[in-house]
Amino acid sequence: MAEVHAERRVLATHFAHRSHDAIAPRSEFGGTSGPGVKVSILGMEALRRLSAADVARAMSTYRGALRTHQEAINRLNVYPVPDGDTGTNMALTLESVVKELSQVEGLEAFVEAAEEPGSSSPPGWSPAVGTPEMAAVCKAVSHGSLMGARGNSGVILSQLLRGFTSVMSDKGDLGPEDLAAALCSASEAAYKAVLRPVEGTILTVAKAAADGAGSVTPGSGTLLEVIESARSAADAALARTPDLLPVLAHAGVVDAGGSGYLLLLDSLLAVTDGRPLPKAPHVSARSTPLAAWAVAEVESRSSDSISFRSGDGASSGAETPGSAHQDHESLRYEVMYFLEAPDETISAFKDVWEGVGDSIVVVGGDGLWNCHIHTNDVGAAIEAALDAGRPRDIRVSDLAEQIEEERWVREGTGAAVGGQPEPAGPPPRTAVVAIANGEGVGRIFRSLGVHHLVPGGQSMNPSTAQILDVVDAAGSEEVVILPNNENIVPVAMQACELATKTVRVVPTSGIVEGFAALLEYDPEASAEENVASMSASARRVVAGEVTQAVRDAAGPDGPIKAGDWMGLSREGVEVLADTMSDAACALLGKLLSDEHELVTLIEGEGAAGGETRQITEWLAEHRPSVAVEVHHGGQPLYPYLISIE
Repeated sequence: MAEVHAERRVLATHFAHRSHDAIAPRSEFGGTSGPGVKVSILGMEALRRLSAADVARAMSTYRGALRTHQEAINRLNVYPVPDGDTGTNMALTLESVVKELSQVEGLEAFVEAAEEPGSSSPPGWSPAVGTPEMAAVCKAVSHGSLMGARGNSGVILSQLLRGFTSVMSDKGDLGPEDLAAALCSASEAAYKAVLRPVEGTILTVAKAAADGAGSVTPGSGTLLEVIESARSAADAALARTPDLLPVLAHAGVVDAGGSGYLLLLDSLLAVTDGRPLPKAPHVSARSTPLAAWAVAEVESRSSDSISFRSGDGASSGAETPGSAHQDHESLRYEVMYFLEAPDETISAFKDVWEGVGDSIVVVGGDGLWNCHIHTNDVGAAIEAALDAGRPRDIRVSDLAEQIEEERWVREGTGAAVGGQPEPAGPPPRTAVVAIANGEGVGRIFRSLGVHHLVPGGQSMNPSTAQILDVVDAAGSEEVVILPNNENIVPVAMQACELATKTVRVVPTSGIVEGFAALLEYDPEASAEENVASMSASARRVVAGEVTQAVRDAAGPDGPIKAGDWMGLSREGVEVLADTMSDAACALLGKLLSDEHELVTLIEGEGAAGGETRQITEWLAEHRPSVAVEVHHGGQPLYPYLISIE
C-alpha cells in the first residue's frame, strides 16, 4: 500500500509542473532548455537584468501559462463538491493584471495575442513594446492583482505579487540581488496576510523560492542562476507538500496554489533566456480522481474572520450536474399581460416574478408595462401584478405546443441578481450588500432588506473590484457585506480594506447563514453594531446543503463516487445517497434535534416537485412537530439548501 501511495504522489507531482525535469526540448534557438543552459533569442544571450518592460512581459507570460494550465491546477483541488477553482481564480487574477498593464504609458503595444500551448514564445506580447517606468509597471501589477483577486487563491496570489513589486518600484531595472529581494518580499507579504500559516501550501512554495533565490552568492550569481535556484527550490518544496499536509497525501496530489506559483518562475525563465514554458498535461472530463473528503486550512480563525484554504474547490471544469440554467421546457406556461402600475413599483414586481419563473421580459414605462414570463404557477404570476397595480389583457399559453417559437424571449431582460436599480426612498445609515446567485435567492435577500446584490457564488467568485463597485454605488455612509461563501470571504475583506466608506463583513459561509444574519439587521444602526448582532444570528442557524459529487473521492465513511448525492453540513460530508431527496432526508435526520422548530428548504436548479414532496413527507412522518417552509431559490449546483432553527 505504501508503494502504491508513493507512486500516486510522484505522478501527481509530475502532473503539476515538473515538465522541465521530464524533458529538455530542443528548440529553434539551437539548444536545450535544461537548467544552466543559456538559450539565446536571435543570437542574444540570457538577460543580465530585467527592465520594466521585461517585468510586464513576465506577467503577460504568466497569464498565458495559467490559462493553459488552469484545468490541470483545478484537478489538484481536494474537495468533491463544485466550487471556485484554484487554477481559474489565479488565471482571472492575472487577467486583471494584464488589463491594468495595458493602460501603462509606454506599453501601448502591450497587446493580447493568441498563444499556442507550450509555445517557446511568451504569449500575449508584442515585440513593439515601449519603455515604461518601473514604478508604473509595479503599480499596475499591484493594483490589477488587488482589484482582480478572485477566491482564496486569487487573494493570496495578489499578496504575493504586491510583495514582489513593492521593493522594485524605485529601481530602473532589476539585477540578481534585486530579484532575490523581490521574491523574499513576496513570501513575507503572503505570510503576513495569514494569521496562522500552515505549511504544505502555496506559502511553503513561495518561501522555498525566496530561500533558493537568496542562496545564490550576492555579487557573483547571474540573474538566470537566481531564477533557476528559486525554481529548483520551489519545485522541491512543491513535491514535499503532501508530507506536510495529510489531506494532500491522502489524495495523492501536490498543492494546487503552489503549482500555480511555480508557473511564475517558469515565466521569468521564459523571459530571461527564452526557454519554453512547460506543456500543460491533458485533462479529460473523467481524469484520474484527485480529491479527498476535506480541504487543508491555511488559516482558521473564529467565526468573524477569514478562512484561507489550499484549494478553492473541486470543479473539474467539465459541465457538472445541475450547473445549467433551468430549462425552458420544464416551465409549462407562458403568461403575458399589460400592467398599469407606477414605475417605482416595477423593481419589487420583478423581484417577485424572479421567484416564480424564467424568461422574464418587462418593458415599458410611464405607468404602462408589457410583461412576459414562463412559469409553472400561473396564479402566482398574475397575483404579483395585483400588488403593483392592475393587470389587463391577460394571456396564458401552453408552451408544450410552442416552445421553439418562444426561445427568443430569453434574450430579453433576464432575471440576473445583479444590476438592479437603487431602492426607492432615502438610503439607510447602513446598507447591506449580498453576494448571491439565483433569481429566487435574490428575491428573498431583497425581501429581508438587502439593498444591492453582486452576482456570485459557487464556481462564480466575484472580484474585489466588482464588490467595490457595488459598495461605492450604495448611497449609505456605511455598508455591511454578506459574502455567503467561504471563498468569497477574503475577497470581501479585501474590498472592505480598500473602500472609501465604512464597510464591515459578516463572514457568512452560505446562503442560509446570510438569511439568518438579516433577521438581526438594523438599517439605522452602525455597521459595527450590525456585524455583532448579524454574526451572532448567522451562527445560530444549523445549515445544510445537498449537491452532487463531481469526481471520485475518499470520504470520512468510505469512497465517494462521481454522481453520488451528498448531504453537507459545516463539518463536511455527512451522508451519501443515490437521489437528492434521499440525501436531504438523511442529512435532516443527522442535523435535527428535539429543540428544533423550523426547517426551511431553498429549492435550487434541478430540484423537482416530487423530490421536494418526498422530503416534506419524511419530515411529517419523522418530525411532525417541526414546521416546514419551502422557497424557490434558483441557485445553481445545490438543488437544496437547508436552514434549521
